[in-house]
Amino acid sequence: MSEKIVLEAQKRTIKGKQVGSLRRQGILPGIIYGRLGKEQIEPVMIQLDLHEASKTINKLTGSSLVELVVEKKIYPVVLREAQKDIIYGTLRHVDFMAVSLTEKLHTAVPIELIGQAPAEINMAAVVVTGISELEILCLPQDMPERIEVDATVLVDTDSAIYVKDLDLPDTLEVLTDPDELIAGVTYVTMEEEEEEEEDELAELLDEEAEPEVIEKGKKEDEFDAESDE
Repeated sequence: MSEKIVLEAQKRTIKGKQVGSLRRQGILPGIIYGRLGKEQIEPVMIQLDLHEASKTINKLTGSSLVELVVEKKIYPVVLREAQKDIIYGTLRHVDFMAVSLTEKLHTAVPIELIGQAPAEINMAAVVVTGISELEILCLPQDMPERIEVDATVLVDTDSAIYVKDLDLPDTLEVLTDPDELIAGVTYVTMEEEEEEEEDELAELLDEEAEPEVIEKGKKEDEFDAESDE
């Protein structure tokens, strides 16, 4: 299990259009909804220090379990939405979903390739990726933030990594099709690249030559007409 992630927040009384005043003070508005234990909770409006909270929130994935402390009350939560300013990229609002630590959660965990494939070094090949997330079912405290996949097993063009090849803990129930491709290797020859470049050049020359032929035809027609007169 990953290292515990803790965030501190306070209850928020300001809502609606007035939250703009909070942002100007360096305060990040947010909300908590979901379950606490076996009980559905009423949504809790919260506020966090924008500068300090951003350091943590910007690193979270949808499968990161967070211990959110609101005035001494602890909420186990996952980040569900982080709204950002489209110009500056700063956080404007965050939604957290409280989860029960005794009930399994269906989530998507990002897949990350680790290391360099020998096929890229020895054969000038290219690694192609398939799915980027793994659908799993597990208890919130067992959720990995990411699934690391060793790319060094990709040694030639026959090499491939499928979901069924992953060695995962028994605490994770994989819902993704086991035959889904995670990564493979392809080989692009120089001849294919040269042929594509030659085709593009030929098309370009044809496009440039066509107006000249049309213009020449027009001049000959005009000359014939003058001769008839």
